[in-house]
Amino acid sequence: MKKKLASVFMASTIFAGVLAGCAGGAKDSSGGNSDTIKLGVNMELSGNVASYGESMAKGIEMAVDEINKNGGIDGKKFDVIKVDNKSEAAEATNGIIKLTSQDKVTAVIGAATSGNTVAQAQIANDTKTVLLAPGGTSPSVTVDDKGKVRPFVFRTSFIDPFQGTVAANFALDTLKVKDAAILADNSSDYAKGLSDAFKETFDAAGAKIVAEEAYVAKDTDFRATLTRIKAKNPSFIFIPGYYEEVGLIVKQARELGIDVPLVGADGWDSPKLVDLAGAEALNNTYLINHYSSEDPDEKVQNFVSAFKEKNKDQAPNAFNALGYDTVYFLADAIERAGSIDSSKIQEELAKTKDLSLVTGVLSIDENHHPIKTATILEYVDGKQVFNTKVNP
Repeated sequence: MKKKLASVFMASTIFAGVLAGCAGGAKDSSGGNSDTIKLGVNMELSGNVASYGESMAKGIEMAVDEINKNGGIDGKKFDVIKVDNKSEAAEATNGIIKLTSQDKVTAVIGAATSGNTVAQAQIANDTKTVLLAPGGTSPSVTVDDKGKVRPFVFRTSFIDPFQGTVAANFALDTLKVKDAAILADNSSDYAKGLSDAFKETFDAAGAKIVAEEAYVAKDTDFRATLTRIKAKNPSFIFIPGYYEEVGLIVKQARELGIDVPLVGADGWDSPKLVDLAGAEALNNTYLINHYSSEDPDEKVQNFVSAFKEKNKDQAPNAFNALGYDTVYFLADAIERAGSIDSSKIQEELAKTKDLSLVTGVLSIDENHHPIKTATILEYVDGKQVFNTKVNP
């Protein structure tokens, strides 16, 4: 999941150069004697997408508590240091500067969105600090614009093109549609990546895109655009975007009499979507996601039970699960490395294969992208219902 990246790299380049000069190679923040592993969490705890960041932070805290209560990793316990990037790329950059230069963390988890993760990537690599993105789905999180893999950056979530492809195949194979419309946020690289993958898969199957429309983040009135789409009479509408706008789009689409299936991706996944759209309007809508709390898998249900016990019987969403899994992804690599030297941890993260997590069995490819399953969820009377799983 990704927000558009702001122009923050002039400042980050200056600071990263200073930090890189101080790093002096691989980093062991314990000094060799500490009984703690300093873990930075750089998350959207306020601002436009705070719902994502807050959910991930809860999952991170739960995993850390479990690991620490069980004695830690080789006797070393996590010491979490949180910063709020306020849903802004510049603040995400400031956050990792603090975490690496002042707090001298071993690893950083965050941000929730791709743009806010990419804003940290140069500093992570220059300071040899592992950076783990729980929800950054853009390929650019781990691979730069020259096609070079960012060595210290990894992700737990699948990438945007995979979500777009899954959405198209679900429309074609399960919903049996032969045409579709696309309504995407043209201010978001996240939505563009999903749209491109959807169109490519749809076109390859010989299906037709009958309408393609756009909106901009923070828009609130979509009626004119939806009226144009309705005139094309599509049998399906793909809406890659974030819950703030999607909730209003769904509500207004139903008010205009558009009753065809609406499908989105992980950017829809927020409890606030139901508040914005209304439970009834969300019937006959679907989203591609990382996990479902209703998945009968034993590992998933154990996580759900433990989360509910900690959170007043509230079922965990996908961002809770991704935050939780990211800690265990890191912990597994630390354990295999037998060290909290960041370079050794980085090597083990890259070797990860068939690691069983709540959001699926994870292996890391040469681009530091996870190979894992996707889950299809359906909204029924305002609740997310498990539909099916899709293999990579």
